[in-house]
Amino acid sequence: MVSHGLDDLDRQIIHGLYIDGRTTFSRLAQVVGRSEQTVARRYRLLRERGVVRVVGQPAGDRVGRSDWMIRLRVPHTAPAVAAALARRPDTAWVSLATMGAEVVCAFRDCGATPQNQTFLGDLPSHWGVTATHAYRVLHVFFDGARPPTTVATALSPRQIGQLRHRATVPAGDTALRELDWPLVEALADDGRATYRQLAERTHWHESTVRDRIGELLDAGLLGFDLDIDTAVLGIATRAMLWLSISPDRLDTVGRALADHAEVSFAAASTGAANLIASISCPDDAALYAYLTGKVAALQGVIDVETVPIVAAVKRHVSVDDAWVAVLSRR
Repeated sequence: MVSHGLDDLDRQIIHGLYIDGRTTFSRLAQVVGRSEQTVARRYRLLRERGVVRVVGQPAGDRVGRSDWMIRLRVPHTAPAVAAALARRPDTAWVSLATMGAEVVCAFRDCGATPQNQTFLGDLPSHWGVTATHAYRVLHVFFDGARPPTTVATALSPRQIGQLRHRATVPAGDTALRELDWPLVEALADDGRATYRQLAERTHWHESTVRDRIGELLDAGLLGFDLDIDTAVLGIATRAMLWLSISPDRLDTVGRALADHAEVSFAAASTGAANLIASISCPDDAALYAYLTGKVAALQGVIDVETVPIVAAVKRHVSVDDAWVAVLSRR
């Protein structure tokens, strides 16, 4: 399958960054058989076009962070509500759903303050919210660090092996410290920032930054994901699945979803729907095939609600300024 507007090198670069978001251009160039200057120039073009951005993020379940999935039914003001929520620093991502009548967002509470107790209470009454549902993430089965199906075969298994990060420190030998957060925040802004740029943000020495990133990666406390323009990648249909699973099958079904190429996120949660998944497909026909094929084959599924995503207003703590500007005027 060919991605829209991307050639083979673009797809290889994107696939490679999914394997290792901070791999050097020289290493990536060697793997794909092109010059370092060509690979660096092509990445910069992809970044400037808004096609791809590397994002650093801590492992929420290992750093004391509570993640919540929030659904707001706002039939008349959803665009304005989505724009307002996108500006909040405590929302990780915000999407418009269900023909623009619903807003779905991820809220992150890092534990410093009891924000999770006041998030819904802070919503202005004039927004016209007619229904709210909050789901606390209990266990993440898959966090999205996998290339979409449209670029998943750009690199061969041998090339993937050449790029894959190899841990050298057993997980648990380190911990995320308070003084690490400036580094984490800088990597969230740009996961491919140079060590010099990160040193300026943290006021650390470059060697200290390099060593600390390596330690956090090896301990599983830090990872890198890609903020992707799915339309450019040929992904026309996105949806959230809210599944009710028999408790004795929850772990099995969650692990099975994590292996599905269409799934970019899967987690067990509180609430009537105890398993949440984010799905990306080339088109509606592919989504239908996924629901009636892979999902239908899962044992223990009691109910499935499919919520189509209209637009990603905020992704990975990165606000889509163009969307916010348009939605704010509505």
